Amino acid sequence: MAKQRRRYELRQPELNRLVEELVERASEEYGTSEGAEFVRELVVSSLRMLREERSTGELKLVNSAVKELRHALSVFGPYEHIRKVSVFGSARTPETAPAWQQAFDFAERMAAASWMTITGAGDGVMGAAQAGAGRESSFGVNISLPFEQHANETIRNDPKLINFRYFFTRKVMFVKESHAVALLPGGFGTLDEGFEALTLIQTGKAQIMPVVFLDPPGGSYWKDWEAWADARLRGEGLIGSHDGSLFTVTDDVDQAVGEILSFYANYHSSRFVGDKLVLRLLEAPNEEQLAALNEEFSDLLAKGSLTLSEALPRENGAFADLARLVLHFDRRSIGRLRQLIDRLNGLVVEPRVDMPATAHEVIAGAVTPEQEAAEEAEQEL
Repeated sequence: MAKQRRRYELRQPELNRLVEELVERASEEYGTSEGAEFVRELVVSSLRMLREERSTGELKLVNSAVKELRHALSVFGPYEHIRKVSVFGSARTPETAPAWQQAFDFAERMAAASWMTITGAGDGVMGAAQAGAGRESSFGVNISLPFEQHANETIRNDPKLINFRYFFTRKVMFVKESHAVALLPGGFGTLDEGFEALTLIQTGKAQIMPVVFLDPPGGSYWKDWEAWADARLRGEGLIGSHDGSLFTVTDDVDQAVGEILSFYANYHSSRFVGDKLVLRLLEAPNEEQLAALNEEFSDLLAKGSLTLSEALPRENGAFADLARLVLHFDRRSIGRLRQLIDRLNGLVVEPRVDMPATAHEVIAGAVTPEQEAAEEAEQEL
């Protein structure tokens, strides 16, 4: 018999009863019980911090972070079915610069393909991208700074503008809500966002998605970076030999847009169910294609083979009409996984464009035995 996991709760039975009653009454008041267990755990965590006598500064940090995330989720919520691209680049880029026009053209093309654009809401490249996308197709996730950062004209006073106090909460929303990332030339912040996106994808902590480094026509900002990364990172074995598949460098808007849209030509979304990775597809490979895929991509399997499946019960009916390709992924070969997705996308002759998106899990993957043991140990505190 499987071991029953203990609940995350307080030491005091009476406080646990009051927490249960509070969450139950709130669920009845709001007419929903979905997610009530996680809300209960949030309350328990808050009360544990009170018991631990955390400092006022620490409590303010946690409180502000939770409030920022709750507000941001409520703003993005009505648009979760629409795919979005996050565009990063310098706030100091003038409108006369080729990179400004490149950002405008790129976002305009993405809006024409029914995508929305997310930027940091500043001027320069960010303002150009939002001008190209237009107000209706724009989100702004602004960060409060003592200098330089204010909302650009396109997104200013729009209900889809969110102001963040903390970079880390802002980054969570960028990762969760984006279905693609595009980076134009920029400073420390742009490099930070680019490396973070690649790190989270490479380590499986974010859903795999296209990452495009877009130079102005004839420019070499990212081309030079790619040469350095190839020589130093890949050449010295600091990244995997296939990790170059996780991004594309180009100075062509058509190629940048095509790279993003083609990623979703057949691939729709993915999630872990237990130790299985489920790839949701618009069109399943036939027997011959499946056999070829198994032969080509056996190296990224921890065991077993690539198999076709209907929606699994633990997916709770999400996109049940889509085909599934299920595999015991080794959780390391993300570059090869990207190559598998590219191969699956190549199977489709006429991609569907009417499929809604799906909200990303911020941290992908199932609970490992080590995590489960750590959670149980936490109960003793």
